Amino acid sequence: MEEINEDNNKPVLIYDGDCGFCAYWAHYWNKLTGDSVSYVPYQAVAHLFPNISVAEFQQAIRYISPDGKISSAAQASFLTLSHAPGKAGWLKLYRKIPPFAAVSEWSYGFIAKRRPLFHRASLLLWGRDYEPPRYELISWLFLRLFGLIFLAAFVSFAVQSMALIGSHGVLPLSEYIVSLQSQLGDARYWRVPMVFWLNSSDLAIHLVSWGGAAFSLLLVAGVLPRLSLVIIYIFYLSLLYAGQNFMTFQWDLLLLEAGFLALILMLAVKPGIWLLRWLTFRFMLASGLVKIMSGEPSWLDLSALNYYFETQPLPAPLAWYAHTLPSEILAFGTGATLFIELIIVFLVFFPRNLRFIAAYSFILLQVVIGLTGNYNFFNLLTIVLCLSLFDDAAIRKAMPQGAVDWLHRHGKKAQPRKIVIYCVAIVALWSVLASIVQFHNRFLRNSKLPAVIQSINNSLAPLRLVGTYGPFSIMTKTRREIIIEGSNDGTSWQEYTFRHKPGDVKKGAYWIIPHQPRIDWQLWFAALGNSQQNPWFVKFLVRVLQGRREVTAVFENNPFPEKPPRHLRALLYRYRFASPEKRATENVYWTRDLIRTYFPVAHLKSSAAGRN
Repeated sequence: MEEINEDNNKPVLIYDGDCGFCAYWAHYWNKLTGDSVSYVPYQAVAHLFPNISVAEFQQAIRYISPDGKISSAAQASFLTLSHAPGKAGWLKLYRKIPPFAAVSEWSYGFIAKRRPLFHRASLLLWGRDYEPPRYELISWLFLRLFGLIFLAAFVSFAVQSMALIGSHGVLPLSEYIVSLQSQLGDARYWRVPMVFWLNSSDLAIHLVSWGGAAFSLLLVAGVLPRLSLVIIYIFYLSLLYAGQNFMTFQWDLLLLEAGFLALILMLAVKPGIWLLRWLTFRFMLASGLVKIMSGEPSWLDLSALNYYFETQPLPAPLAWYAHTLPSEILAFGTGATLFIELIIVFLVFFPRNLRFIAAYSFILLQVVIGLTGNYNFFNLLTIVLCLSLFDDAAIRKAMPQGAVDWLHRHGKKAQPRKIVIYCVAIVALWSVLASIVQFHNRFLRNSKLPAVIQSINNSLAPLRLVGTYGPFSIMTKTRREIIIEGSNDGTSWQEYTFRHKPGDVKKGAYWIIPHQPRIDWQLWFAALGNSQQNPWFVKFLVRVLQGRREVTAVFENNPFPEKPPRHLRALLYRYRFASPEKRATENVYWTRDLIRTYFPVAHLKSSAAGRN
């Protein structure tokens, strides 16, 4: 706050120094406008303005321009804000739209008569030392953590890529390329955009997978971050298409869209932050809507968690303990999940402190999911997205001061050029419109959008810049597991066990976050149907019969390590968590009962064909 004198060449805002509400927002505006406006309480300068009574000073703020012109109330507010970067539009609206001016003055008067109430509300919603939000620390931290998420995703795929899409894998990429060429012709380059059109060899798969990991490390280190993000996006998009059945998960799409928005964040911070908030809101809200709109009774009667911990794809160690909790606690957890995803989610667009409540709620939900289930990088990615709901002032409280000072010295960015701002605005508008269209198509199918609007969604759809989300819509109430067995004589059968999915009933769960064993995951989905619905499973059995080491490496226990068996079969079991009594007396983690044969006894036409 400053003193004013006759030679003052800056505008002055005069407020009631005894009013907590007035002082609160004068302090905030002072930080917004910097040195371009002087702020003084009327108690210090009332004698300089004999034509304005004390009652008038107490009734409304006064804006004194350098030429001596005096404005008050809402007009004074907008004149003051016009000196803050990016806030001049409010004054233009006030001057050019009479209804807006009238509503503004009425609103000002309404608040002025209830200033103690609104002062308490300001403290509640924005905090005691509220300052104009900045996001330099947030964006710096987001990009580094986001780079680590991408690193985990690339490495996870790389270590199993040969089993998945290698030349001797379950779904060879080279065969997929030939199939797309015959089906799509020249349209394949746009319909299925990927770098593997240049080369689909095993070496190319390794280069893209490990190359993506390398550029992710560069992003973490802050080396060529924009170039790194572009290459990371292109490489992961390529793996998304090349991975076929093994890359059909919502978190892969979420990772890609977040990568696209991360690039916008690097070009223009505030638009990037708002788009990341919009993505977080869409994802969380869709997660709740699919549960309700699917008609799944276990969500509606709050019994979903009675089944979830036991039937999820890859339980974590705490899942067994969560499953044994009293039904009342599990019902509360189900209700809390729906409350967070359907009610709390709207706080994303509320003032600062309420937005923080949304962020903490989302983070708590993701931590609980991550502690009880293995969802690769999904929960970590969602937590990183929640960073966009905070601001630098909040982050500073959680970081050592030395680190904050270092980031301020090294993390400053030049203001983007106007052409960049315009381009970002166009891309952001397209992104929001496309996401609204996709949201409409998923949840409001009975109404139709104009063809022009639908074209917005379809225009860049192959690039996966905007995703459609909604996990856990249907609750699986029984756990089914496919158990593969091999035999050389057709009589004595030995069981294959996987590294991560349930098999041996004595084998407990463990955490493998952020890795996703994609064959293990696909086997969980395959168990919900039959082998005819999952042709990839038949190809998987063929590779096992051939003894392809790339594929058999996914097994924890291969009962035929030297030479593949002559026969394979697959049985379908129902698995349940063992009761506390059985765990204590029999040392088992699961119990299981045979349901039926999933795939009949099979063998290769030529017993030696393709074997190593």
